[in-house]
Amino acid sequence: MTTWIALLRGVNVGGITIRSPELRDVFGQLGFEDVRTVLASGNVAFTSARSDAAALKREVEQALRDRFGYDAWIVLTTAGHVRQVIDRFPFDADDGSRQPWVVFASDDDALDELEQAAAGLDTADDPVARGDGVVYWNPVKGSSTDTPFAKLLAKAKYKPTTTNRNLRTLRQLVD
Repeated sequence: MTTWIALLRGVNVGGITIRSPELRDVFGQLGFEDVRTVLASGNVAFTSARSDAAALKREVEQALRDRFGYDAWIVLTTAGHVRQVIDRFPFDADDGSRQPWVVFASDDDALDELEQAAAGLDTADDPVARGDGVVYWNPVKGSSTDTPFAKLLAKAKYKPTTTNRNLRTLRQLVD
């Protein structure tokens, strides 16, 4: 059995409201076990004997579209991968003046673009580093919607393939 982590994009913001019990119900109806949601922002941990990540991703997205009537996009990864991502955070995660973010993507090309765009940014405002299937970002607290990198992440072209989570949320997902 693999413990999977589904990170839903844009849930409980922008008019798409999905309650955790309903979300758990969708995953349960798909036959997944040990379904658990964390916070109300589209974080689902579950176990499955199935190992085809692409097929699981398509199935979950379709079930969310069918049940909730929105254009659902998720990033699907494993709990093991999330633990590695947490352990490899390249900035000082305990710096109280910063907000430790991880940008996940279902498309490596999106990560390549984000990394290349970040190369020209001021690292004092937008410290960015590439990781395995992620881009790490550590902006000053309170600036995570205002920096050039934040504005880049908000572009519509990244909506279907990326989602970001803060380290605290990720730790809750795998603990």
